[in-house]
Amino acid sequence: MRERLECEFSLIRYVPDVVKGEFTNIGVVLRSSAGAEVRFTRDWTRVRCMDADADTGLLEALEAEIAERLRGETKVSKPIFSLLEDTLSNSVQMTEMRGTLAESLPAEMEQLLRMYVEPLRVKATRRAVSGRAALAGGMREQFERAGVWRLMRKRIAAAGYTRAGDPLRLDCGYRNGPPLREQIRIFQAVSLENDVEGAKGLAYSMAALRAGVRRVENADLELTAVIEPIAAVSDEAQYGFGVGVMESAGLRVLTLNDMERVAETARRELKL
Repeated sequence: MRERLECEFSLIRYVPDVVKGEFTNIGVVLRSSAGAEVRFTRDWTRVRCMDADADTGLLEALEAEIAERLRGETKVSKPIFSLLEDTLSNSVQMTEMRGTLAESLPAEMEQLLRMYVEPLRVKATRRAVSGRAALAGGMREQFERAGVWRLMRKRIAAAGYTRAGDPLRLDCGYRNGPPLREQIRIFQAVSLENDVEGAKGLAYSMAALRAGVRRVENADLELTAVIEPIAAVSDEAQYGFGVGVMESAGLRVLTLNDMERVAETARRELKL
């Protein structure tokens, strides 16, 4: 029988009103002698139910910051707690560390997420998976499996390339350098089931984004729209229109089914 790994874990909680003390678990920090890692939920529904004004973008950025600070550590250090306190004024808190035995760190992380953070995941999978949030979650899952998510830029502000005030944020991307020509690869989930206007908006932004990336990054832009497979949508004419609009503007259009291959390419290009 394989010897189990001694680990400790802490739950990360979102507490919108510290006086009421109500909370929802949003993530897990897990550590062993081999290192420490963090994972947040990919479904912010319960957070938004508790706090309609919750800044989920900031919470996602916080996950990336914690992951960066934990890299290579075998203990959860005091600066992590300070980061939570300084960032969101106690609206994000960590529980005391608790012991557990694991077959492996990745398997235990999945188990803890199912038990404490996303207990409704099994029920949720019975519903049809659609919409931009589902696409973005599936895209992220493939990049995580390839081990590149932590190295990617997230929620990239288009305003840095276009003009001040542009509200568009792009899901994720990375820089692909020599020996190939310098290129910024950016990925954006676009649902053609219920948001063809989003496809039109992204197509409209393409020229300005391309020019901005060339000016700011001195690199070419490859912007990929990640959409549903056609079998998953109810209006094929609308789907075809959305694909055509984006491709005419110079976007690469792929479905979620292509993302395993794309993530593997990212792994090679990022030299993992």
